[in-house]
Amino acid sequence: MKAIIVGGGIGGLTTALMLRARGIACEIFEQADTIRELGVGINTLPHAMRELAGLGLLPKLDEVAIRTDQLYYLNRHGQEVWREARGIDAGHDVPQFSIHRGRLQGVIHRAVEERLGPAIIHTGCRLGAFTQDEGGVTAYFFDRSGGHVHTVRGDILIGADGIHSRVRETLFPNEGPPCWNGLMLWRGARDWPVFLTGKSMIVAGGLNAKVVVYPIAEGSSPASRLTNWAVLVKIGEGNAPPPRKEDWSRPGRREELMPHVARFSVPYIDVKSLISATPELYEYPTCDRDPLPYWSSGRVTLLGDAAHPMYPVGSNGASQAILDARCLADLLARSEHPRQALVEYEKKRLPMTAEIVRSNRRGGPEGVIDAVEQLAPDGFDNVENVLSYSQREAIVRGYATKAGFAAVPGLAAVRA
Repeated sequence: MKAIIVGGGIGGLTTALMLRARGIACEIFEQADTIRELGVGINTLPHAMRELAGLGLLPKLDEVAIRTDQLYYLNRHGQEVWREARGIDAGHDVPQFSIHRGRLQGVIHRAVEERLGPAIIHTGCRLGAFTQDEGGVTAYFFDRSGGHVHTVRGDILIGADGIHSRVRETLFPNEGPPCWNGLMLWRGARDWPVFLTGKSMIVAGGLNAKVVVYPIAEGSSPASRLTNWAVLVKIGEGNAPPPRKEDWSRPGRREELMPHVARFSVPYIDVKSLISATPELYEYPTCDRDPLPYWSSGRVTLLGDAAHPMYPVGSNGASQAILDARCLADLLARSEHPRQALVEYEKKRLPMTAEIVRSNRRGGPEGVIDAVEQLAPDGFDNVENVLSYSQREAIVRGYATKAGFAAVPGLAAVRA
């Protein structure tokens, strides 16, 4: 069996490693001229880390990431709404990693080259079209100028080509552009003094604006960390196209961002100074797509953001792509026919990821600070009088259960 993988991001590269571990051949076709380590910080949750650990990547990830130990949810005044242990500290057998997206992709990319050989990765290849028949699928790739560069034949084609997926567009030609919810996300990273344990994550804010801060790598000295920050602010109603195209590498406008930063008071770190000192920042209008009725058509299927692009809350985008890759590889390895495997893959993964997409639209686990701000916009003396522990727990734990990384039984969150 041979798989054609369209897209050389985290999802596509992980799929290649998963297939190789099961003796299934593949080739990756990436439209960018090179696979570059782009982006800023993301979190990979224990359920996804367990899969990467199974591929033997844990030691390499430990070299470039931070093992997250605590998560704090605060209101915009800096008052604690919820706190809980994460990863190993929460009793999981593997860590939760806070990591630079590019470094995560780089670790996986190097593993692909070492184990499968660099020749299986083709860059500068844009998918033009594909056809399928009873014996397989044929894909046609073109360079940036429109010249034909590859025709490749395989048993299946996997669209792991992101929110603007050409494979998805071919399967659903009338879907239209991604859905914008009116929120703009600004992001950056800077070497900064350690705060809290040096492995802690903070999410602060409420309904219309949030700030997220966490370290993603060792810093220039033992007293510092490469610290990631993100500011998410509602700037539109979400009933119009985003002001600028969805591009994770688009430079942000500092003059637009800084007035929003004044909304937050975070006791453990000077967020305004951190953001002001960051030399480069990026902006991204938070977009997703409606869940699809199906992912697979014959010998073609979708994976990762091509299948289920979601708002960046709950630390789930890359994690769910990794889980897709494991599930698909397992089913291809044990099914009698690849088309049967794609049908089973869709049955297992589509309903769960569709629910995560819908939950992220409602705020995901960060909905706990939305709910508190709605009830107590000016702060509180005791959060229990605003929203009880059990109510807060239901919001946070309910999301974790849906996403597949529920806390270890018997380990309670810290009461605020």
